[in-house]
Amino acid sequence: MSIPTGLALAELVERHQAEALRDLPFERLRVADGWAVCSGAGSHVNKAAGLGFAGPVGAADLDALVAFFETRGVEPKVELSSFAEPALLRALADRGLVLEGLETVLVRAVEPVPAPPTPRDVTLVHVSPTDEAALREAVTTSAQGFVPEGGEVAAELLDFALAVARLPVADTFVARADGRAVGAGSAVTSGGVTGLFGTSVAPGYRRRGIQQALIAARLACARARGSRLAYIVSLPGIATERNAARLGFALAYARVVLVKRGPGLAPSP
Repeated sequence: MSIPTGLALAELVERHQAEALRDLPFERLRVADGWAVCSGAGSHVNKAAGLGFAGPVGAADLDALVAFFETRGVEPKVELSSFAEPALLRALADRGLVLEGLETVLVRAVEPVPAPPTPRDVTLVHVSPTDEAALREAVTTSAQGFVPEGGEVAAELLDFALAVARLPVADTFVARADGRAVGAGSAVTSGGVTGLFGTSVAPGYRRRGIQQALIAARLACARARGSRLAYIVSLPGIATERNAARLGFALAYARVVLVKRGPGLAPSP
């Protein structure tokens, strides 16, 4: 099936992410047509998203966005699509927000669902959102892929991942092998759009097709929920991009991440 392109596609994806953030049990602020969310120092959820698609964002809204984070002791952080108006970028720069990094947004139609074989001796388990022990195992496995090998997973990251996995519109899978969890990933579906996130595989189990199997399993759930579009946000040039491309995802646009540094402000992860 055909899916939107350009600005229309970016609006679908960015609004989907912003609304998913809004639905988490953390402090939130409506900012023009987007949302800012904060759950305290060190949390991955601390960001504003979905801005600038319904027209210019006013100065009062941007001032409120910056104050929302600063009064909570964290760095203001904004994610914008590459279709953002130059005037919005300048207004954020005037408030001290500078480029921290770039992300790529990869998309594909949900149908047809790819069916790569599950790797031998690996079992994929669809975790119930009410099974706290299984959810914690899954999100801990997922989070370990986003810290240095052998490093400790921050409690803030686990809290964020658990809050997302508990949403009624979420689907979480864990890959098990040799009697333990070796990979995991989640997805959130609403409004006909599915975001896949948090996919990681333990060292020693990579290059066996586990990440592709996790992607395909969540796409099947997306289809069952009536979704028509799926997206993955990745850092440029990493394995996630390559695995997504093998399953039909293609680069749609880039996203800029802007952050305001300041004394006494906890940095964004």
